[in-house]
Amino acid sequence: MATGKDLPNIGGFIRDLRRNAKISLRQLSEQAGVSNPYLSQIERGLRKPSAEVLQQLASALRVSTPAMYLRAGLLDDREGQGVLAAIAADPDLTMAQKQSLTQIYETFRRENARLAEATAAADTAPVTTGPTAGPVATESTTGPTATEPTTGPSTPPGSAADLANIAVTGPTTTEGTPTGGA
Repeated sequence: MATGKDLPNIGGFIRDLRRNAKISLRQLSEQAGVSNPYLSQIERGLRKPSAEVLQQLASALRVSTPAMYLRAGLLDDREGQGVLAAIAADPDLTMAQKQSLTQIYETFRRENARLAEATAAADTAPVTTGPTAGPVATESTTGPTATEPTTGPSTPPGSAADLANIAVTGPTTTEGTPTGGA
């Protein structure tokens, strides 16, 4: 049997998360579907949990599975996983705060990846000339006139800014005019 010195400190991490969530060992074992004695051995560093058990514990403790895998030494600290592990390990945050921060962080990363893909696709797309579809925003040196449509900063549909705007203004048409139902 392995000793606590041979294993990453995943047991202490799980114990700290459980205590911060203010649940007993028995409650966590029931929620995660892991036996109480086995969970006790994991927390004391006597057993190394499998990836499946770590996933069940992460779900029951409401932390990200990658953060749990990182702490157990199953993942390298790359692509932001250190941030997720830091959030999960912070004893000053509540479980709800940890969940919120993790979701926000992962949303930002997905949005940045999506924008990078769109930019890469736009950079490799052939440039075409000719008429454009839809209104074109123009500006004069004296400022916009009543006949010239103006636009603000471009935000792709479905972006976080777009969703926040919908939450504030209610549903709008594709031109940005409120539909009246909010």
